[in-house]
Order: sequence, then C-alpha cells, then structure tokens
Amino acid sequence: QVQLEESGGGLVQPGESPRLDCVAGGYIFKIQTMAWYRQTPGNQRELVAKVAEDGTTDYSESVKGRCTISIKHAKNTVVLQMNDLKPDDTTVYYCFASHYGLEYWGQGTQVTVFS
Repeated sequence: QVQLEESGGGLVQPGESPRLDCVAGGYIFKIQTMAWYRQTPGNQRELVAKVAEDGTTDYSESVKGRCTISIKHAKNTVVLQMNDLKPDDTTVYYCFASHYGLEYWGQGTQVTVFS
C-alpha cells in the first residue's frame, strides 16, 4: 500500500550539499514519522535524522549541525538537506516512514563522498 521512492544520492565531493528526497506513494492517510537511516560498517542501520508529524526533529550526533530534515505533509515527502559532507558519510541511505503502526523502508540510495 505504501511505497517509498528515494532520490538525490550519487557521487559528491567533500563539502558539497546534496539533498535527499523521499516520496511516499500509495494509500496514505497520514504519515506519523519519516526519517533517513544509513548503513553502518557493521551492516546495521543507524538513524540519521527523523521528523515527526508535528514537525519536531531529531538528529544523530554524527550529522547534527550538518543536516536539516523536513516533512511536506501534503506531498508525503521527507527532505534531507545535507551540508559539508565528508568521506565518512559514504554509505547507503534509507528512507523510513511509519503509517499507523506499520513501517516502510525504501530500497536505499548510495551516497559516495570522494576524497
């Protein structure tokens, strides 16, 4: 019922400010939370940033001050504006959304910051 389409990944140079977009499609009454996660070296997924339905945000310490997340309720879209990326930010980023207790994941988009 819900599909997440991610865009904005790719090859970037250090210091660039790419933007990751995630659009939730399908039947959606109201998204409670949307977020971006990323894969760790241990093949886990760690939170990058999330935004709740009331607009409150939460950021991981690794990206705090370098990222801004926002949600567009009318378009069921979450936007992650990243700034001052470094090589350590290179990994796969995943969009996440919760919809009335159900969780959905995007397929992931690769972000590579070359040095």
